[in-house]
Amino acid sequence: MDITLQKSAIQKQSSVKITGSKSESNRLLLLQALFPEIELNNVSNSDDSNLMMKALASIEKIVDIHHAGTAMRFLTAYFAVQEGRETILTGSKRMKERPIKILVDALRELGADISYVENEGFPPIAIKGKKLSKHKVSLKANVSSQYISALLLIATKLENGIELMLEGEITSVPYINMTLSLLNEIGIETSFKNNVITVHPSKSKPKPLTVESDWSSASYYFSIAAISKVGTQITLSSYKENSLQGDSCLVDIYKHFGVTSKFNENFVTLTKETSAVKPLTLDLKNAPDIAQTIAVTCFVLGVSCDLTGLHTLKIKETDRLVALKTEIEKLGGNVEISEKSLHLKASKDIKPMVPIATYNDHRMAMAFAPVALKQPVIIEDAGVVSKSYPTFWDDLKTIGFNLTK
Repeated sequence: MDITLQKSAIQKQSSVKITGSKSESNRLLLLQALFPEIELNNVSNSDDSNLMMKALASIEKIVDIHHAGTAMRFLTAYFAVQEGRETILTGSKRMKERPIKILVDALRELGADISYVENEGFPPIAIKGKKLSKHKVSLKANVSSQYISALLLIATKLENGIELMLEGEITSVPYINMTLSLLNEIGIETSFKNNVITVHPSKSKPKPLTVESDWSSASYYFSIAAISKVGTQITLSSYKENSLQGDSCLVDIYKHFGVTSKFNENFVTLTKETSAVKPLTLDLKNAPDIAQTIAVTCFVLGVSCDLTGLHTLKIKETDRLVALKTEIEKLGGNVEISEKSLHLKASKDIKPMVPIATYNDHRMAMAFAPVALKQPVIIEDAGVVSKSYPTFWDDLKTIGFNLTK
């Protein structure tokens, strides 16, 4: 399904309710599987979280998680500690190209029984669940934080907990802290000192937990606000000023684009205060998922940007750096990329009615939607947004976007 977005102008004041965070939901769903007494509210309605729930409830030997990268990492660890259970964990063609070796090696170091079904280092994998008594393991710190979180989430089911040594500079610290905070919320004792993370084999104290709405999904509304006229307001729910989610750094980043954020109870209101924007230099190593949003915002506003810390984008649903370069240049932009950075040169003109390829990547589809505030644009395979935000296109219509499916 392709969607055509005509040149649009949004309402001066609007509001959107966004579903629970995919990042928080998937962590809490795994913890709920380990501790069934946990009660969850506002769980994400994303494809990824639905796949996570289905996989955790499955009694089949073969578990297919399609494009859900988070589920692949978390479930690899989860099934490794399910004593007596044999599981083959597989996914889409792209998932079979995404590396899993670092996590498998770490789990094997703890005593897990995991083997590769097809290609060494990549899914699908065969897992024989067993009790893991070893507790010390080391991991390179600059890898995807999901490998780290996967180990931390199952740590309470290890006989002696876990002592995880991170080697080098740590990537995506907020996501690691999110995992530790959620463990703390259910009564699990943890510590994170220097480059050593410890999770103790403590008992949980489950209580009802409400998942905060997704900040990555909110990023597209920050972009829309930044591109809109001065005075435009968008109110989003449900959000906390002191969020566990790393992408809440949007609040500070988008001040650069003249967007202020005001919190009131569980709501945050974005207001476009000024149209003056300067070139942007930003290290996104702690929030790589919002790189696409920021790059497109800069392109549409006609300002240059230098984004670094993006090395993990090459192993996402697609190589997001190559995809960004390709699609922005189709619109008339000028982009240079390296293995871990993106450099956009300011340009004034945006080509109309350009078809944007989405590469099976939900964030490509949503990040490019705000282009329609300046020029009509076509989003190919627009249904891919269901991976994280199924109601995205309907929500855009409610705030004033003119689109046809």
